[in-house]
Amino acid sequence: MSKEKHHKHEHHLRRCCGGFAACLLALVLIVGFISLVVYLALRPTKPSFFLQDLQLRSIDLGDPSLSATAQVTLASRNPNDHVGIFYRRLDVFVTYRDEPVTVPVSLPPLYQGHRDVTIWSPVLSGESVPVAAYVADAMKQDIAAGYVALQVKVDGRVKWKVGTWVSGSYHLFVSCPAMLAAGPGGMAPLGGGPNGTRGAVAALKFTQPAGCTVGT
Repeated sequence: MSKEKHHKHEHHLRRCCGGFAACLLALVLIVGFISLVVYLALRPTKPSFFLQDLQLRSIDLGDPSLSATAQVTLASRNPNDHVGIFYRRLDVFVTYRDEPVTVPVSLPPLYQGHRDVTIWSPVLSGESVPVAAYVADAMKQDIAAGYVALQVKVDGRVKWKVGTWVSGSYHLFVSCPAMLAAGPGGMAPLGGGPNGTRGAVAALKFTQPAGCTVGT
């Protein structure tokens, strides 16, 4: 092959490769633009979460650690008419004064359709969860006074689904206030050991369902 033919062949090959790359780039841009238009037109709304119940079954206020068992009933609603939600990961735990008092429990992944409602009732526990000394002292005082303000928190990842299109993964963080208070029977004595603590905890009841703040 002569040098002239070789250069022509090489030039033709470069033009073909350049044209293919340009077509591929244009296709990617078109698909991305259509996805963006669909996303902006439908405006996916974050799911709503509601704390329906929290039962604090037991708590051992050791020093410098804490062991607790609680069952929460948590509801989630998809407010969108045309957008589904994939819950890829949801970790639920309880905090007191911004300190975790149970270890995170992972809920099973699921898909939530348009306007659907999902309810979970996981049991949360934590053996020897390390906490600051002032946190244990503050909880003892609150229990003795007949009320405890907790927070049920959810940390997870979600995806939006519109038709066959599925978005990337987004962070989801939920915080639900949970107020526990003594009933008409008052409080049991708060002894120095676990048995006295559990007796006092048994008198604390969840006051009312609460809406949750949802962030990303």
